Amino acid sequence: MYTLKEKVTERLSRLFADAPNSSSSQARPYSEERKPLSSYFSYIIPPVSFDGSKSNKHQYDLKPCQPVAGRYGNEKYEGLDDSLHRYVDCSPVCKNKDSLNNKDDEDQASRRSTSSSEVFEEASEQHSPRKPLPNLTNDSIFISADLYEFLESSLPNIVKGCQWVLLYSTLKHGISLRTLIRRSSELPGPCLLIVGDVQGAVFGGLLECPLKPTPKRKYQGTNQTFVFTTIYGEPRLFRPTGANRYYYLCLSELLALGGGGNFALSLDGDLLTGTSGPCETFGNLCLAHSPEFELKNVELWGFTHASHYLT
Repeated sequence: MYTLKEKVTERLSRLFADAPNSSSSQARPYSEERKPLSSYFSYIIPPVSFDGSKSNKHQYDLKPCQPVAGRYGNEKYEGLDDSLHRYVDCSPVCKNKDSLNNKDDEDQASRRSTSSSEVFEEASEQHSPRKPLPNLTNDSIFISADLYEFLESSLPNIVKGCQWVLLYSTLKHGISLRTLIRRSSELPGPCLLIVGDVQGAVFGGLLECPLKPTPKRKYQGTNQTFVFTTIYGEPRLFRPTGANRYYYLCLSELLALGGGGNFALSLDGDLLTGTSGPCETFGNLCLAHSPEFELKNVELWGFTHASHYLT
């Protein structure tokens, strides 16, 4: 008679007769194989080593697969639940994404800051008021800071440091040589004629106020008279050469500086057109972009020691 242990073993043997590794559909008696009872429990609970790996032949082999495109770029193991794999690998990926997002945010903030500073600089340049020039009582469309310093240093000593007074401007007083001549009488002494052509050249010369028209061509002025231009890269001055005394002409319909060959500068009666060319009086080159030009504007400046002057 079998013992209780043998009976239990026999029943378990019959129960596991259909196990996957059985070579036959019939259970073998215990007396033939004499397997211990623990060997049957191994089919149910595979032994596990201390390192967490399954030790018998039924263990699952955890082999690394190639990274799957479109996943997170980490290795995936066969036999593991895909949702668990995603949960475990998500943390470093999220950190990387967060760092990238933070970097992108910093770059965008930097670009916005740079763009804002550039816009601010451009707005400051566009809207900053033009620095007023010393001693000028009125604004001029021709006189820049560089040109002012150049002309100031070229003036006769008697008027250096004086207030510049705008006696005439075509923008304020209309287009008329007669008006220019009439307004020149408001201040005696040297006066500066500044004109410009439509191509951007600025030129002119020093005259004597008040201008006195003559019925015939009779030259006036002194050897302090000069002509200047800005078309050669920087302001350039031409003083009398001593070849003649043709300093300037003033007629009711003509105002001209220089003579001998050409006028260095001449303006017609309506102040719309003019001419310029080399002349013997000043030894100058053409003052405008072309010998015949269209006038953009005409200004006549006088000088006074008074701190206030009303035009």
